[in-house]
Order: sequence, then C-alpha cells, then structure tokens
Amino acid sequence: MPEGDVVWLTARRLREALKGRVLTRSDFRVPRYATVDLRGRTVLDAISRGKHLLVRVEGGLTVHTHLKMEGRWQIRRAGPPPRDHRVRLVLANAEWQAVGYSLGVVELLRTDEEAAAVGHLGPDLLDPAWGPELAAESVARLAEEPERAIGEALLDQTRVAGIGNVYKAEVLFLRGVNPWTAVRNVPDILGLVQLSHRLLEANKERHGHITTGELGRGREHWVYGRAGRPCRRCGTRIERAEQDERATFWCPHCQPVGARPAP
Repeated sequence: MPEGDVVWLTARRLREALKGRVLTRSDFRVPRYATVDLRGRTVLDAISRGKHLLVRVEGGLTVHTHLKMEGRWQIRRAGPPPRDHRVRLVLANAEWQAVGYSLGVVELLRTDEEAAAVGHLGPDLLDPAWGPELAAESVARLAEEPERAIGEALLDQTRVAGIGNVYKAEVLFLRGVNPWTAVRNVPDILGLVQLSHRLLEANKERHGHITTGELGRGREHWVYGRAGRPCRRCGTRIERAEQDERATFWCPHCQPVGARPAP
C-alpha cells in the first residue's frame, strides 16, 4: 500500500492538472456512480489526508478515492480516455486528464460530509499545520493502546496517518526499537513520531522512500526488504517475520528492545 508521501505527491499532481479548470469529462466506471456527471463544474482543490485523496468540485461535492494496494492516478494530456478494464475514474478538462487505475475506493460525497470518509484518521504527518500540537495528539492516540506492539500501532491510521510498511520498519530501526515492543515500553514515542514526520517530509516530492540518505539503487533502506542480508550498521543478519499479516524487517542486534516473535 502506498505510503503517505506517495499519496501527497499524487494529490499535488491532481491539483496541478485539475484545480481551477472546468471538467469536460467525468467518467465513473464503478456501478454505484455510473450515471454521475460532473461536467461543467470547476475543480476547487485536490488534497491528501493520510492515504486518502479528496478532489473538491464546485457545487459542494468531493470525489473521494483511496489507492489501497494497487491503485494509481496517471496525469496525461487531454484526449480519448484509455480503454483499460483497470480504469475506475477519469476526470478531464480541456488540457489534462486524470486517470485512476485500480482504485480501491471511489465515492462521491458532499464536501461538508468529508468527515464520514476521513474523520476517523489520526493526525496527518504531512499536514501543513504539523507542529507540537499534532505531534502530541499522535503520541496520545498511540498511548491509548499501551499493550499493543508498536509495529502494529504505527500502521493504524487512526493513531497517526501516513505511515506504511516501509516507514514503519525504517523508523523503528533508526530509533533502535524492536517491532514487537509494547507501546508502553517505547522510550520516546514523541521522537519516533517526529522522525516519521521528517522522513515523509523529506521524501514527499520524489519517487521512492530514501531513509539512508543514499540514492543508489539498493542503498535506499536500512532494513526494509533486506531479509537475510547484513545490517548496514553492525553486520547482523536482517530478520523478516509476519506481524499483523504484514511483513516486517528488523535487526536483532540494533533493535533488541521487546519480545521476539514466536519461531
């Protein structure tokens, strides 16, 4: 599933292509909205909220989409829409068209009812208003389940929005915390949240999630996707295991805190 920085960049590209322009095509290829026609309406904005995308349209309407595991938006010059069974939505104007492939969620909401789709989310790590208050709220939400494994808690978008499996593994490595450590035993949750914010912020305007500071292929991550290979810091073999039905990666030497998974 795309991380929050990927969704943020997608929102920016949708905004650049659609905002302030009148829709000349709105093609909803999902049964529930097959008859919806937004042509003639101006797009007012396109924003991300955690891993959700909200395209606000004149008339108090919002197109809500979520990429889930395989979804993506592609921006291309205006022209005939693609004939592709994976296309779920096309929004176009005289210059550009935005084509949504394999979108996990497509729905139309009243703009004043957006909370029905995103109101459950925790603070967004890429919220322009990010600061001490939102960081403190994130810590408080994580602390509401003190016995929960931190590796699971970080992926819960109702605690803090934007972290996916890559950043979960990388942030925990950089903070020296084992993924199975209970939230109550994490020594500095605020520092962990703030590091998550800094990493997403640093990567939001480019493809890929660089956490090592190295741009070379295969050098981008500390532990994610590196099971069986030596830790870049200590040489210990990187481990991989399932956690809450998602793969997680860690270094047993650099991340010794907390219980290990059962063999």
